[in-house]
Amino acid sequence: MTSAPAPAPGATGAGPGAGPRQRFSVALCTFEGSAHLEPQLASLAAQARLPDELVACDDRSSDGTAEILRAFARRAPFPVRVEVNETRLGTTKNFEKAIGLCTGDLIATCDQDDVWLPEKLALVEEAFARDPRLGLVFTDADIVDGSLRPMGYRLWDAIHFDGRARREVLRGRGFDVLLRQWLVTGATMAFRSEYRSLLLPIPACWVHDAWIAFLLGAVSSLGFVERPTVRYRQHPGQQVGARKFTLGELISAGRAMGPAYFGINHERIRVARDRLLATSRWVVDPGDLALVDRKLAHQARRLA
Repeated sequence: MTSAPAPAPGATGAGPGAGPRQRFSVALCTFEGSAHLEPQLASLAAQARLPDELVACDDRSSDGTAEILRAFARRAPFPVRVEVNETRLGTTKNFEKAIGLCTGDLIATCDQDDVWLPEKLALVEEAFARDPRLGLVFTDADIVDGSLRPMGYRLWDAIHFDGRARREVLRGRGFDVLLRQWLVTGATMAFRSEYRSLLLPIPACWVHDAWIAFLLGAVSSLGFVERPTVRYRQHPGQQVGARKFTLGELISAGRAMGPAYFGINHERIRVARDRLLATSRWVVDPGDLALVDRKLAHQARRLA
């Protein structure tokens, strides 16, 4: 573990009118990330509202990634904890570990290959402060190539988060949207740490951001910031991206779906339903549980 000195008092305060200040943690996961990690770390240090801590978990990289993290910890204007896993965990379990080590009231998940815009944490913190019902806040992002050149569209364009879907989220029906489509990208999201006992552990069949958004959509309100706060890098080495697909590509992808695809989706809904039924601390709307049951039955029919 490596830690940097704490910032001077007041150096990381929230903006005017943002309400009581909460501690903000950033959970960063890395693996063979040396090619793009330095700009991301620099963007964390350039936040108008600095993090109160960075927890960085490296999944046994062999390219010097851990050394880059340790060097950053020595100069960062906020505490940095660097953990190198004893064995390789994979992306989902690595994020589970990083989230579990965070000590803040709010936790933002962070990818190794993006660049955060300076107002990201301030805007997200203000959204939480305005509405205590929000369990999770996410934002839009500028899509850029491997060299950070704009690709001419934004994340919400790629995932079709249109006006109708936004109005549903604003009306408190974000869970309905989540049952239909991918909505929240880990690079743009933050959530309240009080929900960790519901969220952890993260099942292996889910990706961390989709799991967190799905469960929090069922037990809390979702909020969003209609501004890009991240330069979301698209490059061949990334695990998940946000490329815009043509109609022909979408049709081809649909035809390629088979038992494996339907099986994993059925399993994801099943384990999410089990976790929601097991919660006692947070109230799950019976209507939302009914929607999950319908989704599970639908996935079972597709699998059959």
